[in-house]
This record gives sequence, structure tokens and C-alpha cells, in this order.
Amino acid sequence: MRKAQVSVSNMIILLFFVLLPCCSTIRHKGETINTDRKQVKILSYNVRNARGMDEIIDYDRVADVIRRIDANCVAVQELDSATQRSGGLVALNELAKRTGMFATYNKSIDYQGGGYGIGILTKEKPLRKDAIELPGSEEQRSLLLVEMVDYIICCTHWSLKQPDRRASVDIINELMQNYRSKPIFLAGDLNAVPDSEEIQELSKEWTFLNDTSQPTIPVNNPKRCIDYILAKKNPKLAFTVLETRVENETMASDHLPVWVSVSITSNN
Repeated sequence: MRKAQVSVSNMIILLFFVLLPCCSTIRHKGETINTDRKQVKILSYNVRNARGMDEIIDYDRVADVIRRIDANCVAVQELDSATQRSGGLVALNELAKRTGMFATYNKSIDYQGGGYGIGILTKEKPLRKDAIELPGSEEQRSLLLVEMVDYIICCTHWSLKQPDRRASVDIINELMQNYRSKPIFLAGDLNAVPDSEEIQELSKEWTFLNDTSQPTIPVNNPKRCIDYILAKKNPKLAFTVLETRVENETMASDHLPVWVSVSITSNN
């Protein structure tokens, strides 16, 4: 009887030590991280309608890139929706089917019987979406906002014209005044280099998360960074970049995919 009691006691002690790490802290790359710290992986990718550098439209190829990176959310630019060019297919839906993610789309312009715009893929079902028009002298631009449980992700594709891009900064900052309860991320093709006036103005209220010294275009000999992932500055929140990378994917699109893994902690 005594041996049985000792055996049960040993089992209880063993179970305690097995469960203990789950109740306190997590070890990550030699660093102690509180379990209340949230982490999110964000990918920004201008996919050029899944038309690769070989001029072949290949949704499987782009989807393979997205699956390999395995981000929580993906800001996607240059998407046809039921156009003649896409053969009536909705590009974002094709990517969603192949990645198993939820698709949220916003049409920036009417095009060839359908639409052309931007989208966001998420692993979890979004709570809601919002969208606004942005200036575009050559074509209308837009910003898409998707609210998740723990954060907000925005996708945009700015104009080729500098005055439009500069005006977009103020419009986006004004919209963000309505969203202060959660961390806010902005990702997309901004068509501007880091030292441009519009990006410098944007940096006053946003923090760069990707390494802007790593160029994202052109894919075969990248020289310029015009694709970004940023976090809205918030005195109540701290953002720590755990990892960021520009993927060496030179065939699937004319832009290189850029992603960040970031942790979010409260300063309270």
C-alpha cells in the first residue's frame, strides 16, 4: 500500500514539472517571453495578378510562396477580380483556396468587366472590414482595413505620382484615429523609397518593421525598397521585431515578398 502511495506522489510531482513551463514563461531564442505577449507574422506581396517573370499566370506558384512563409496575414496587391484578363477568375479567391486562408478584397477601379485592387488573406476569420479611396492621378488607389481579434491589418498600393502619395499619408493617418483599441499594422507597395518625403512623413506616426535597407524590386537585381510593413505608434504598446526577411523569390512576381515576425507587449 505504501509503495502505491509513493508511486502516485511521484506521478503528481512529474506532472507538475511537465506543466509548469506552460503556466509561466516561454523560451524563445534564449529570451524569456511572458505568455501575455502576442506575436504576429505579416507578409506583404505585390503578386502582379500571379503573372510571373516568365509571363505565365500561375496561382499555384504564388500560393506556394505564401504557404512557405506561413504568415498570420498577407497584404496582397495587384489583384484582378472577374476580369477578362483573369478569365473571369477572382485572383484573391484562387489564392485563398490554395492556402486555406480567408480572403478580404477591395476593388480600387473597375476593369475589363470586373475589378482591380488589393486584398488581405488571414488565417483566422476577420471581425470586420473597412475601405477608403486614396488619390491616384493615373488610377484610383485605395486602402483596405481588416480587423482581427488581436490586431488590425491594413493593405494599400500607392500611386505612381508623388503628390498622390504625400496626400495619402494624411488620409490614412486621419482614418487611424478611429482605431485606437488594438495594434495597427500597415503593409503594401508604397511606390516610394525610404528617404522620400512621403515615407519620411509617414514615419512620424508609424514605425518601420521591415529592414528598409533590403531592396524589394526588381526581383533579378533588387535595388530599391518600395514594399513596407509598419506599425502605428502607440504609447501603450511596444513592438519588437523577432525576424524580418525579403524572400529570394525571383519568378512568381516582379516584386520580392517581404515579411516580419513581431511581438506586441503592453507598456502598462
